Amino acid sequence: MTKDQLFLLRPDFEDPAYPGKRFYCWHCALMEGVLASFPALAKGLDVHRIAWPRPRQDVVALLGSENQSLPLLVLANGETSAFQTGVYNGHAFISDKDAILKALTERHGFPEAHP
Repeated sequence: MTKDQLFLLRPDFEDPAYPGKRFYCWHCALMEGVLASFPALAKGLDVHRIAWPRPRQDVVALLGSENQSLPLLVLANGETSAFQTGVYNGHAFISDKDAILKALTERHGFPEAHP
């Protein structure tokens, strides 16, 4: 893995716990807005938009079944960050939305979120 990988949920999904309703992940929508606002910077990331149901095989293959919550930023091979929330099988990752935004600033030059 030579680039950071950002995993997001595809919008407009159903949750069997809430029959007849459709959803989006607001944390992922926030990330989508940041990516869309800075498309040149977004090119520095591999962005994966995956389906809501678990198991999320692409994520499980990298970080195990216990690290499937999204959004999720997996750092490039050998990379670390002050904002990382974990390491699995040699892959550093960030699973907190605010920490992901800070890492996008730190690692990819995205502007900071206004306080």
